[in-house]
Amino acid sequence: MTETRASEKSLNREHRKRLKERFRKGPQDGFSDREMLELLLAYALPGSDARQTAKALAHRFKGLRGIFDASVEELTSVEGITENAAVLVKLIKGAASMYLKERMMGRDIILSPREAIDYLNFTLSGEKVEKFLAIFLNARNEVLAVEVLHEGTINQTAVYPRKAIERAFKHNARAIIFVHNHPSGDATPSHVDKHLTKVLDRAALAVDLIVHDHLIIGKNRHFSARENGWIIGCPVNLQRAAET
Repeated sequence: MTETRASEKSLNREHRKRLKERFRKGPQDGFSDREMLELLLAYALPGSDARQTAKALAHRFKGLRGIFDASVEELTSVEGITENAAVLVKLIKGAASMYLKERMMGRDIILSPREAIDYLNFTLSGEKVEKFLAIFLNARNEVLAVEVLHEGTINQTAVYPRKAIERAFKHNARAIIFVHNHPSGDATPSHVDKHLTKVLDRAALAVDLIVHDHLIIGKNRHFSARENGWIIGCPVNLQRAAET
């Protein structure tokens, strides 16, 4: 029995070594989700059979997205996953979120919105509660800051326009993009969402702030208030063009 366990450990070490070499040499797009997870767990669970643990995680949470969205408590409920391993998984998602945020900062996200959408989809994915965020922009539509203004059920009184305006002034912002998620994963807007968009839009226009959009983030898609005609304000240059 001892010889068998020693042989299994040796095979596991060789397998991890091969995975590490493949990852180091790249490209990483040749890795399957399962192999990527195995390599990650190899650092969190040295000496264990990462292949079986990765298989159990993938089966329970239906892939990497579900794994990264799971809580520490949910992860540790899977046999073989220690608290340290669960925290490492959450740390990886947190670091990736910070990377996407930094990549977005200082960019004109009106002309190139992909970075913002990637960041928002990744960061808000798996959230169990609603979060209401504001992305503050300068006159060149470059991102100055991203702040969570409210956590919890969104309604017409929960997110006060005053707070959004005050934070915009603090950052010397010229424009704002409002964002909130639907934990259900369905990005379809509600009547409350539409009313809140109008309230925030009018409050911003009163102090010469441009509301570029109000995005609702779901699981696989997002809703744009601007694209659906909810935003009554528009950038100053477009207003001037319409008046001439």
